[in-house]
Amino acid sequence: MFIFSLVLIAVLIAADQIIKIIVDSTMELGSVVEVIKFGDHKIFSLMHVRNSGAAWSIMEGKTWFLVGVPLVVCGLGIYYMYRQRDKSRLQLVSLAMLVAGGLGNLIDRVRLHEVIDYIKFEPFDFPVFNFADICVVVGALMFAVYIIFLDKPQKAVKAAETPENSDTNGDSDETAENDAESEDSDE
Repeated sequence: MFIFSLVLIAVLIAADQIIKIIVDSTMELGSVVEVIKFGDHKIFSLMHVRNSGAAWSIMEGKTWFLVGVPLVVCGLGIYYMYRQRDKSRLQLVSLAMLVAGGLGNLIDRVRLHEVIDYIKFEPFDFPVFNFADICVVVGALMFAVYIIFLDKPQKAVKAAETPENSDTNGDSDETAENDAESEDSDE
């Protein structure tokens, strides 16, 4: 499953970079292409913008910080995926999506010193985002579902199945009897 996760990371990064190359080569910076519109109401547009910060342009201009932190986090994510390679598929896929999204935007920051964004939902006053951002959000939601709903029951089942718990219960009665016998013989 670890190899599958690495392949998924590569495919998602490739998709992200191909889309960004197409947007960069076919759309002028700042241009808008309306994709879905109902009457006068815009729903979904493509808008070529650049972001030198993180989400909502926070930390704008802090390129080295925005390169260093994701690099460390993605490295730790891959290491954790390797350690958890025999565990839940949902956990590994969600981590792969998080890592792919982080590395997709990291490639832009290293290459361009800013990130290419292009997806705009018009009904909401929401920042323009990209495919890598979608990977990060979906991966984070999937990981949260795993942690909240699936991880704890597995830990409880494993704890109940361990031989230590069953031996401890059986041995405690025998140990108490042995202790009582040794106290009687000492007196």
